[in-house]
Amino acid sequence: MFERTILITGGAGFIGTNFVDYFSSRYPKTRIIDLDALTYAAHPQSFERQKTMANVVPVEGNICDEALLQELFERYDISGVIHFAAESHVDNSIADPVRFVQTNVMGTAALLDVSLKFWKKTERLDKARFHHISTDEVFGTLGAKGFFTEDTPYAPTSPYSASKASADLLVRAYVKTFGMNATISHCCNNYGPWQHAEKFIPTVIGKCLAHDPIPLYGTGLNVRDWLWVKDHCRAVDLVFQQGRRGESYIISAQLEKTNLDIAQTICAIFDELRPWHGHLHKELISFVEDRPGHDFRYASNPERIKQELHWQALGNFEEALRQTVLWYLTEGSTTLIPSKALR
Repeated sequence: MFERTILITGGAGFIGTNFVDYFSSRYPKTRIIDLDALTYAAHPQSFERQKTMANVVPVEGNICDEALLQELFERYDISGVIHFAAESHVDNSIADPVRFVQTNVMGTAALLDVSLKFWKKTERLDKARFHHISTDEVFGTLGAKGFFTEDTPYAPTSPYSASKASADLLVRAYVKTFGMNATISHCCNNYGPWQHAEKFIPTVIGKCLAHDPIPLYGTGLNVRDWLWVKDHCRAVDLVFQQGRRGESYIISAQLEKTNLDIAQTICAIFDELRPWHGHLHKELISFVEDRPGHDFRYASNPERIKQELHWQALGNFEEALRQTVLWYLTEGSTTLIPSKALR
């Protein structure tokens, strides 16, 4: 019935949920095994929905569990891996760095090693593809000018980005040392449905709903490069299917916005969709003490993926952000943390 089986890790998280939806629909003859530990950042309702999909098998488990990984590879004859699973919230990495090392470094190492051994045994090492989802944060921070490229030296500044950089280096090592057919992609900040409430855009949406202060670090002028999650899904698909072995690809819409810009735009959307009698939602914006090591600016040049794989971002920022707000107001309202828990 199925032509191949692909293991997706972290498919109940924000980007993973969107990707499983996209990939399962696009490739109905591909069986997807979604391995997710269902931590606080996952969406159990997404996991339950996947159980109804004809070509998706959701499995609760941890990528650090090598015995489970071996069992899945043997049972389902896995011929490809798309590795999303990671601890990803910078503030949490400052509070608990070791947890990030365990999941992002040790988990990636376990997944690489089980993949390598199984594909060597089944004589598919050259054909089976391992794709690792990284981040632009491994490159550190930028000043007012310039862009990250795939050749930018790594300079991580938080436990989160350091753990992702370490995972990237392991992937590169498995390519060089063992001949693994692996690729890496570095995405910028994503936005869209299913993002966890601890992240910036859902936090602003939740605060607008509750009419609570919207906290911006420092002056709110830190710059991020924003990408519609649906565009990211298309890019990962292209890299997984067509990317050059051992290569890395930056995925970016080259859409730079300050945190203040984002907050003000969401406030304006709320003024239209959920008017606040006698007030404008931007009155909620407040400024709080900056976090340690807060990178000033991220901006990336996606020329390689554009030239080699003919990818380009299609999402219109204003419209996609509006769709995101609407999703949280309707389908995603239960994913937002209650106001009191956010204070």
